[in-house]
Amino acid sequence: MYAIVEIAGQQFKVQKDQRVYVHRLNAEEGADVQFDSVLLLDNNGDVKVGAPAINGASVSAKVEKHLKGDKVIVFKKKRRKGYQKKNGHRQYLTQLTITDIKA
Repeated sequence: MYAIVEIAGQQFKVQKDQRVYVHRLNAEEGADVQFDSVLLLDNNGDVKVGAPAINGASVSAKVEKHLKGDKVIVFKKKRRKGYQKKNGHRQYLTQLTITDIKA
């Protein structure tokens, strides 16, 4: 059984006991969170599609920890002009473990 759920503005395909990294959520580590915006449910071939979400369906998850992603280097240069810009970025992430999918 899997579901496509919207978490923090992004869509994820999740299954039970799966680890998912999403944009930082306002929840304490160890807290249980529930997402009601389930867009699709597949239960062994029985597919339900929401318009836009399925009423009564939800995905439960546990917040494992908050962390930072890998560093991304943004380097801009214009040749023969002496223009160079270097910028770095690390995204704030939350690690979730999917505990239950309810239809």
